[in-house]
Parts: sequence; C-alpha cells; structure tokens
Amino acid sequence: MTQNKIHANRIAAFLNKEPREFTRPDLVRFIKANGIKMVNFRYVAGDGRLKTLNFIINDEKYLDRILSAGERVDGSSLFKSIDAGSSDLYVMPRYRTAFVNPFSAVPAVDILCSFYTPDGKPFASAPAEVLRRAEAEFTKAAGSEFHALGELEYYIISPRNPLYPMAAQKGYHESQPFAKWEALRLEAMAAIAEAGGRIKYGHSEVGLIRTEDSEMAQQEIEFLPVPASDAADQLAVAKWMLSAIGHKYGVVISFAPKISIGHAGSGMHVHTCLLKNGRNIMLEKGALSGPARRLIAGYMELAAPMTAFGNTVPTSYLRLVPHQEAPINVCWAYRNRSALVRIPLGWTNAAGMVKDANPGSAAGAVEPAQTVEFRSADGSAAVHLLMAGLCVAARRGFERKDALAYADKFFVDKNIYHKEHAALLQKLPKLPSSCWDSAETLAKFRGVFEAKGVFTPQLIDGLIKRLKTYDDSSLSERLYGKEEDIKNLVEEYLYC
Repeated sequence: MTQNKIHANRIAAFLNKEPREFTRPDLVRFIKANGIKMVNFRYVAGDGRLKTLNFIINDEKYLDRILSAGERVDGSSLFKSIDAGSSDLYVMPRYRTAFVNPFSAVPAVDILCSFYTPDGKPFASAPAEVLRRAEAEFTKAAGSEFHALGELEYYIISPRNPLYPMAAQKGYHESQPFAKWEALRLEAMAAIAEAGGRIKYGHSEVGLIRTEDSEMAQQEIEFLPVPASDAADQLAVAKWMLSAIGHKYGVVISFAPKISIGHAGSGMHVHTCLLKNGRNIMLEKGALSGPARRLIAGYMELAAPMTAFGNTVPTSYLRLVPHQEAPINVCWAYRNRSALVRIPLGWTNAAGMVKDANPGSAAGAVEPAQTVEFRSADGSAAVHLLMAGLCVAARRGFERKDALAYADKFFVDKNIYHKEHAALLQKLPKLPSSCWDSAETLAKFRGVFEAKGVFTPQLIDGLIKRLKTYDDSSLSERLYGKEEDIKNLVEEYLYC
C-alpha cells in the first residue's frame, strides 16, 4: 500500500502525488469525486495583476474540453502592445498549478494559465513567458538552476483598537494580543499553502502606525526557495488571496512601498540561490562559492535598471531614501541590512545547536541553505518580470570573465550609514531616485535584458513609457514639507 504524503494542497493530498505530476484525468477525477461545480482560469496580464475567467462545469465533456483546449481571450484588453484589430489570444491551463478555491461560494478549482498566440506559439510578451525564457537562458550559461523566494511585506489598515497597545516601530515578531490581526495572517497562510505556496513562515513586522481613527499593522509572509517561475506564481496568488481575505474582514491590505513618512515601508526582498543536481551550490568549504559571487556580480552590474521591474510607482522612491534599511547604494555585505545585497546566515555552523538546546537528543541532518538577498524591490513589483530580471542579472555574472573581481569592488564590511564611513558612502553607485530615472536607466541597459530574446522590445518600450508617465523626477524635493500632498500621493498608490 502506498503511504499517503503530507501535502497542504487538497488536490495533491487526494491524488497522493506532487502537483508537478498532475494530469488532465487527475483533475477530472478530483473534480468529479469532490463535487466541484466551477473551474476558474487565472493569469497575470501586462499590468502584473492576476485576472480571472470563470467556467461553470456543464458536463464532463465540457470540462475535458476547457482543460484540453483552454479558451480565447481579448489580448488587447490585457496587453497594451496588442492591437485591437487582431487581438485574440489563447489561455491554456497549467495542470500543476491547480488548487481548490478557498473563497468561492460555489465549489471551484482554480488553475493558472499561459498565453498563446493564434498560431499556437507562446505569447512572447506575457510576464510568465519572459520569466520562462530567462530561466532557460540562465541554466544554459551557468549549468545550474535559479531558485528564489519572496518576502511579502504588507500593512493591514483597520479602525484603531485601543486594547493592548504596542509602541510604534516595535512590532517585529510581536505576539497577539499586542500584535493585531494574527488570525488574518494565519488564515491567509493556510489558504496560500493550499494553493501550492511553499511558505517558510509568517510573523508580525516592525511597522505600527496609529492615527486618531486608524491603525496600520505590518506583517510578513516569507516563502521557501523554489524555481523562479514557481516563486513568481506563488507571490501573485498570495497577493490576490491576502487582498481577498482583507476584503472579507473589512480591512485594507496594502503592499504599497510607503504608507507614512517616518515609518517602516514595505519591501519585497527576494532571496536567490543556485542548485545543481538538486543541491545548493552557494557555499564551498564554508565560504561563498564562485558561482554565488558571480551571481552577486550580476546583481551589482544591473541593480539600477532592475528598479524598473521592482520599484514601479512614485512612492517606491519615498522608501528608497538615505539612512533607512531600504537600500539606495549598490553594494553587498554579510548580514548587513544597509546593503543592497545581503548574505544572511546559512546554517553553516548549525550541527551543534540542536544538541545544546536539547541535551541527550540525537542531532538531525542540517544541510547549509545559503541564499543571497536582493533588497531593493517592493510590493509594486511586477513579480514575474522582477524574477526574470534577476535571472538575466545572474546570467551576466556568469558571462563576465572578471565577475569575481568585479563583485569584490562592491563589497563592504561596515554599516555604511555610520558617520565615520561617509567617504565610503559617497563612492558607491546609487539606485535611481524616481520612476523617471529608472526608465532612463532601463533604456541604457535594455540591450542586456533583450539579449537572447528574453525581454521583448515591445515590453521594454511599454515599461519605459509607463514609468515616464508619472513625471516624478525630483519628486522627494518637490514634496518636501508638503504633508497633504504626500498623503494624497500615498493614498493614490495604496493598492499598488
């Protein structure tokens, strides 16, 4: 008898197989056996948001057809680069992404989809397709797999609760009842896990902002490393689910990079690592490996244009300001949160800890789990394009013959915001300071992202045009001291 596997995804648990092994007959069997009445197709369009197409299951023949053939959609309404005169696209379900919808009053299975052109070819400008090409080109160059995880920070904005007050900026890992809305976070984590999200943990974050009538509590959900395409899909689904649960509770969930000046903003840090033959290759003899340092070299070279994918609204640049944990200087360091790229603890000396904490207990195997953390992106990011950009940057590190020496130029072993290190701070390259500057930087580096056909020229053109429409050059200087204008700007991008 086959032993049942533990799996949060209800379909995987029912079928007793991993989602990557799902087939069309598998999904039909689950749907028939569990009284599912509806199938929802979901896909990320040109604006980075998760879209929806609902199907009522008329009969088994119709169910088999939509799972086999997908459906046609109006591409011109989903992607600005498509002309309305010839706009049809296909959306085709990816069976491995299927999950039971936790919100629908009608029992439903949701499936993420890919876009295809009328001739059956992948639609080149679809965010998920750009990422798929970026991953493939990275693996060709590096001979290893690119894995990633996101740290999803967000605020819950609700009426002020006078009970069990907590001090501002003191929310990190606080427990209820002092940290509010833990129940919402736990409900979201369970729903995301059922949808296939590989969650590492969740917790209350630093930020707590109070006004006369409202309270804003910051939270974080962090994921486990998975292939970059899966990481992007998980973040897109998680943002949708959190927003839906917030709506159910009657509170606002905001992923905005900044919701109040002087208080912690919300980033979307991305940890990345390289795997070869299923093993993490970021360390060699306890130190960062050559491949890991090549990865960092690529991040250093392309950090500035990466803001076009990771910092896409004007309030992104109210977060990326001096003397905060959000970075503005292009550098890397060990465990230093003032750096753009941080090398966190990687369990290199963990073998004795469990014995010390549990005398008499046998130690389990603890494999190193080293990652490299890219810290500039925020909740406005187009997650699939951000991951694709990171893949391109990582590939650049493997293409450069001088990658190791180049990476060393950007290494710092100090807190660069301390006054005594002011001279070092001045020497470091800076990230763009506005969407306009980000667009200008992307234009300079566009050839790197378009190389090998990863990003399409039409997509880059569209990004540059959209970023420039904000006309936010020198925004921080223009808003200085104008509290009402800042408040209005924050409210405009609250639902970024």
